[in-house]
Amino acid sequence: MRKLLALLILLGGCNSIAVPPQYQYKEINTGDFVIASWQKITNPTAGYKIYIEGDGYAFNARGQATRDPTPRGTLVRELAFGDANPNVVYLARPCQYVKSPVCAKRHWSTARFAPEIINAEYAAIRQIAGDKPVVLVGFSGGAQVAGLAAAAKSGLDVRKIITIAGNLDHLSWTAYHRLPDLNESMSLADYQENFFATPQTHYAGSDDKVMPAALIEKFVNGRAPVITVEGATHNDGWKQIFPAVRRE
Repeated sequence: MRKLLALLILLGGCNSIAVPPQYQYKEINTGDFVIASWQKITNPTAGYKIYIEGDGYAFNARGQATRDPTPRGTLVRELAFGDANPNVVYLARPCQYVKSPVCAKRHWSTARFAPEIINAEYAAIRQIAGDKPVVLVGFSGGAQVAGLAAAAKSGLDVRKIITIAGNLDHLSWTAYHRLPDLNESMSLADYQENFFATPQTHYAGSDDKVMPAALIEKFVNGRAPVITVEGATHNDGWKQIFPAVRRE
């Protein structure tokens, strides 16, 4: 339990961030869920860059699922809001920022990658980008969402997947931390061939105790670049890669 509490504390952090004026807040109705997004669309005929949030404030310091998984950290929003590409979207996860009636604690715990969650994120991306090319950037659990939206579904023209501290294999992750399995969730491990058919780059923090680089490297197994970011923990030390990610 002590290890679990330390892990959950590492996931914390509470900061606000100013939204640039060119970004508009939009709620996307996907049927079961309404998903929050901030969008900068300046050339709808061009490609889209979509940043997918991590698991957010899913658990408190006592190891209990919170009432509201809205993220307290600002890493993904900072990265998205500074991206100069013409069409950039910050996409939250279901139940973050907006509490749909169907939302339950399972949706940010055991079922955080359940079919209804992936279907909702996929539907949101489709509503935003249509048949235009997309680059998906996923942080932490958002990496699993990006991978499943691209590999387990059809209909998205995903040109590249970029992950930061990405939870690509939640079965290995829960085993590593001796946590309960996410037994209501889909697993990217079941769609590896489709997943690795898409160009991708993975960034791993050298000092990340939440998502150790070794787990990312084991899953990728040499099939895509894994770049170790020296000094990066799970939530800090990533600004050094911001320019490279934004150039994609």
